[in-house]
Amino acid sequence: MSFMSDFKSFAFKGNAVDLAVGVVIGAAFGKIVSALVGDVIMPVVALIMPSGDWRASGVVLRHAANAKDDVILRWGDFLGAVLDFFIVALVLFLIVAKVVKAAEGRLTKPAVAVAVTKPCPFCLETLPIAATRCKACTSALT
Repeated sequence: MSFMSDFKSFAFKGNAVDLAVGVVIGAAFGKIVSALVGDVIMPVVALIMPSGDWRASGVVLRHAANAKDDVILRWGDFLGAVLDFFIVALVLFLIVAKVVKAAEGRLTKPAVAVAVTKPCPFCLETLPIAATRCKACTSALT
């Protein structure tokens, strides 16, 4: 096989195409969830927090020898990123849990197989379940 035919058989397999579609939809869904968290939930959190703009909070550490080299520890920004992660994970969990539950409800359960034959206890011949006498050894069945 040539390189192009190998690539064509790989690229157009069902699994590769399904994976590509899943990645694209996942990226778009990630943007929706991030917008929900950033534009709806986090402003409410900022209203609840006592200082309002808590993401700008930080500590300035001054270097003793050179006052121009300040180090800023932005703990508010870090805590905001951690809080964003947990809220995004929670929203994603809730949505995925609902989708999975809805998908499970649509799946049909397989029918339980009903036995239609039974073995003869004397000669082990396979007989219909309603048989009262074995056709091979003529034993009476209970």
